[in-house]
Amino acid sequence: MEYKDYYKILGVEKSATQDEIKKAYRKLAMKHHPDRNAGKKSSEEKFKEITEANEVLSDPDKRKKYDTLGSNWNQYQHTGGQGFDDFSSRFGGGRRQSGQGSTYEYSGNINDMFGNAGGGFSDFFESFFGGSGGGFGGRTQQQKTAIDVEANMNVTLEDVFVGSEKQISVEGKKLKVKINPGTKDGQKLRLKGLGRSKTADGTKGDLYINIHILQHPFYEIKGTELYYNLDVDLYTAVLGGKESIRTLDGKTVSINIPEGTESEKILRLKGLGLINESIRGDLFVNIHVTVPKKLTTEEKELFNKLKSLRKE
Repeated sequence: MEYKDYYKILGVEKSATQDEIKKAYRKLAMKHHPDRNAGKKSSEEKFKEITEANEVLSDPDKRKKYDTLGSNWNQYQHTGGQGFDDFSSRFGGGRRQSGQGSTYEYSGNINDMFGNAGGGFSDFFESFFGGSGGGFGGRTQQQKTAIDVEANMNVTLEDVFVGSEKQISVEGKKLKVKINPGTKDGQKLRLKGLGRSKTADGTKGDLYINIHILQHPFYEIKGTELYYNLDVDLYTAVLGGKESIRTLDGKTVSINIPEGTESEKILRLKGLGLINESIRGDLFVNIHVTVPKKLTTEEKELFNKLKSLRKE
């Protein structure tokens, strides 16, 4: 199994700040997003790769584990790649417990995780962060007959915007998990009787699925509101015009840019946010005015002329 250098994938140094990682991910995601590269397999694979890298490096806990692994990669390979918890238990760590049950990282069968990109994270990610290697079995505390088990499921912002179904495997059985519109990050879904039992014929506990919403390249969540960073060129900001953005349900929305729009101005689009108790929040578009670079001599002369006119 090949080691993945997530820092190299995002093009950042190992000392990069969270803000630098965020900016690098956003830049690459905008370039390789499937919506902007329809039918390009190379862009789809690149998008999955940078999303995986961002999922690790933007999470302090995952990043710490990943950095710990870096200098011990050869040792990890010799253990058979059985997951970080088992690896760290041999080299000074242990499995993370949660209440009366155990917690396992799990992505499930999520072929639609990246929309048109298809496929889940790499074998490297699943082996390192996958805990039980793709299922819900493994070690559990033997304090009672019925034992609750927790698992973490990654979903996209598109999943919680429009709702979706995910297929998971529990002890060889395939189950569908419904993700309702408006599902929040950190929310727990309870599957009764699908946990573990101390004895073969004992009562089983429950399975709790912790929902984790993956970071989106264009949108940010704040409660039920969505925020979108829109780059607008200087000429459109000065003269006014129209820009288009793609919403999370695949629709294209035209946005009117008023004359004299300043950078960091926020435009509100009502009813395009997340659902909360059947009420949909709003979408706020944060305008970033981009200044032209590498001006020609003629362009500089025109700007100087404009400058003199404004002074007059």
